[in-house]
Amino acid sequence: MARSRSSSSSSCSSAWRYCNPAYYLKRPKRLALLLIVFVSATLVVWDRQTLVSEHEVEVSKLSEEVTRLQNMLEDLKDNNGNAIGKIEGNTHSRNKFVDDPIDIQRREKVKEAMIHAWSSYEKYAWGQDELQPQTKNGVNSFGGLGATMIDALDTLYIMGLDEQFQKAREWVANTLDFNKDYDASVFETTIRVVGGLLSAYDLSNDKVFLEKARDIADRLLPAWNTPTGIPYNIINLAHGNAHNPSWTGGESILADSGTEQLEFIALSQRTGELKYQQKVERTIAEISKTFPDDGLIPIYINPERGTGSYSVITFGAMGDSFYEYLLKVWIQGNKTAAVKHYREMWETSMKGLLTLVKRTTPSSFAYICEKNGHSLADKMDELACFAPGMLALGSFGYGPGESEKFLSLAEELAWTCYNFYQSTPTKLAGENYFFHAGEDMTVGTSWNILRPETVESLFYLWRLTGNKTYQEWGWNIFQAFEKNSRTESGYVGLKDVNTGVKDNMMQSFFLAETLKYLYLLFSPPSVISLDEWVFNTEAHPLRIVSRNDGPNFKKSDEEPKSKIRIRNRKAGGRLGGD
Repeated sequence: MARSRSSSSSSCSSAWRYCNPAYYLKRPKRLALLLIVFVSATLVVWDRQTLVSEHEVEVSKLSEEVTRLQNMLEDLKDNNGNAIGKIEGNTHSRNKFVDDPIDIQRREKVKEAMIHAWSSYEKYAWGQDELQPQTKNGVNSFGGLGATMIDALDTLYIMGLDEQFQKAREWVANTLDFNKDYDASVFETTIRVVGGLLSAYDLSNDKVFLEKARDIADRLLPAWNTPTGIPYNIINLAHGNAHNPSWTGGESILADSGTEQLEFIALSQRTGELKYQQKVERTIAEISKTFPDDGLIPIYINPERGTGSYSVITFGAMGDSFYEYLLKVWIQGNKTAAVKHYREMWETSMKGLLTLVKRTTPSSFAYICEKNGHSLADKMDELACFAPGMLALGSFGYGPGESEKFLSLAEELAWTCYNFYQSTPTKLAGENYFFHAGEDMTVGTSWNILRPETVESLFYLWRLTGNKTYQEWGWNIFQAFEKNSRTESGYVGLKDVNTGVKDNMMQSFFLAETLKYLYLLFSPPSVISLDEWVFNTEAHPLRIVSRNDGPNFKKSDEEPKSKIRIRNRKAGGRLGGD
């Protein structure tokens, strides 16, 4: 035991000497070794702490991303808490799309039709509003704003007609002038000119289009300076004097007052100037104060009182696009809580629409009546043939059951609209139709002015269901246009679809809408995807931008917020692809 104790004491004494600085001062090599060990250990510890810190930053970023995605998921839920998801998420576009050789051939035919229409305009009516093909001259039916030029910009871009697009762009940049002593339609100027310019900007990212859109929108803004914010429908572009047409008895028109929201909201998003959005949203706020239980509003509204006047209720002329924009502003805002009230108003109106649907005998064609007081009129405009596409687009915001019901109605109405075409000798639809017991349908006003509404609905139904039947119907309509409306110097309407007698006008919307929808009907779904774009009522696609601002019904002279950035903008190049 004694030896053991002595040994332990000797060992401790030996260990302590290594802790004495004097030991190392006498042995410099060991001092250097000790310093190397110390520095190495310090570096290892520092490196580990750095890694831990970086890891914590990454974890924090991932946590933020999870939160963001959870918020997006909440935004994409409908009123019942059901996930809405992407519009095209449950269709053929979800899988790898195989471009059918027949589709390729058909869209090239449509593209050739566009080239023919555009080159005729370029040759005989360059810079004017519309071409008169029979007499080979231009006419300024919209005050000389270059309506066909601007209406066709995005169609040229989408079809890859770059040379034509660039020439038109130069005209817009160097020649287009809005300072005209002309009483313009606020509605027509908004959907064609503001919408066309904004779409060209969204597609090309060329700021000349945005600046021109801002210029014309500023000239339209005084139309909203009414006691209620419901706009007058006519304004002088040079002097800003606004009024309503004399034939309305001083009333504003429903569609003309409620079809500027997409364009002016988009302009605010892209410029950061809230005054445009505030003006048009005040209109909807005013209408919502007296919004009826069935969501159906007469076509005339008093801009002083904000109430509807005793007049017809219709999904045709002067009513149609008001209902369309309730749905599309919700889509434009990416279906967030900020635009939820638009969807709610639209669903209310669709309950009202169901009360207007009747079916013919003997063939059971579904159609949408017009309403006068408590009476239903068995009449439907071809203009109302936008409704099948609207219903199909909106059906994806409902839960199971309701979604299928509205999609089924959309398909029934599309069949009726297709038969508007098939029931005439020229296979082109008249302007409106009447329905009588045992007779199905008869043409009322028998002209055809190259309208797009039926092919618009066929485009939506094909995109949303993948049913190629709608492509076949669209191709048949295109062939009827080629047979009856094509001339050596453009396309014309028909004075009578029964006789085929031609008129002398190539409407600007034929290039903006009819040919564009036909081209997209035979294009892959990724070309102007419905998950990224929303079409205005003139078929001008605008980027979908999430809104989290809430409805803006404040005074328009308040300070604008900072500029809102546009997501996923592609500068130049063609859009889409497989």
